[in-house]
Amino acid sequence: MWVLGAHLGGAVGALISFGLFGFIAPLVAYLARGNQSPTVRAHAQAALNFQITWSLIAFVLLFVGVCLLFLPNFVAVAIQIVFGIIAALRANEGRQYRYPMSVNLIK
Repeated sequence: MWVLGAHLGGAVGALISFGLFGFIAPLVAYLARGNQSPTVRAHAQAALNFQITWSLIAFVLLFVGVCLLFLPNFVAVAIQIVFGIIAALRANEGRQYRYPMSVNLIK
């Protein structure tokens, strides 16, 4: 359940916050159960790295968009949501998912 929460929570957080706070659910899963379960730690770490990367991109795009008369950052938000859902489906099958276009910030 924590594994799915990390992946889907990132997608939902990105949707609700326009891409800025997609990292909160994976961070909660990582901190709450990361020390108790290596599986949860691996999935939450992957989701956290992906969501942090794309939250930073969404922040920059949103800032630039506001400066340029609100150019939307729908692409960054869509990427966070789509890959979060794909990762949740793979996690539900019991497989580890490697996010594309992600920087390993959390090790």
